[in-house]
Amino acid sequence: MKTVLCYGDSNTYGFNPVSGMRYPDTVRWTGLLQNMLGSDYKVIEEGCNGRTTVFDDVIEPWKSGLPYLKPCLNTHKPVDIVVLMLGSNDLKECFHASAEEIADGAGQLVDVIKEFTELKQGFVPTIILISPPEIGEGITTSAFYGNFLENAIDRSREFPKYYKKIADDKGCIFVNAAEHVEASKEDSLHLSPEAHKKLAKVLYGVISEVDGR
Repeated sequence: MKTVLCYGDSNTYGFNPVSGMRYPDTVRWTGLLQNMLGSDYKVIEEGCNGRTTVFDDVIEPWKSGLPYLKPCLNTHKPVDIVVLMLGSNDLKECFHASAEEIADGAGQLVDVIKEFTELKQGFVPTIILISPPEIGEGITTSAFYGNFLENAIDRSREFPKYYKKIADDKGCIFVNAAEHVEASKEDSLHLSPEAHKKLAKVLYGVISEVDGR
């Protein structure tokens, strides 16, 4: 059985923009991916609302993706595939981060994955680096407005260029989520059930190609 670790934020957790609760596993892209891949794979959901790449929130510093990454990898080893989708929360105004700086943060996480797994499990997993979906135009009327301002829209549109460079430089498989899904109209940040379904299909195709299924 192969282990697929999905390390991300609220769009990996499955935040429901309508209710503010969590989608059931029959709706979340991680749950759908598990069903598509079948019993030869174990898909592990490691999504946390508000998680960043490497930035420390002054109120909730534990939401940085960096300090938890090694314990997470160690807990679930051996890990065969890591699906990494982080960066949306780095667009919060408090971090003042450019798209390039955010992608560099994702790159730091990739480095940790490669170095730590080589040490702890003897091989480096396939890493699928996902450039997050764009922030929607309606962010100004979203419940999350204030944390995210209008400038987050343009910065999110720059993600693919910088994330692809990181993926190419570090030997990752690159997926541009914005080519396939968009943020919901409800809050311009989180994915709709249909978007979860589309993303699951995309990742199923990528993993199937990698494994020659």
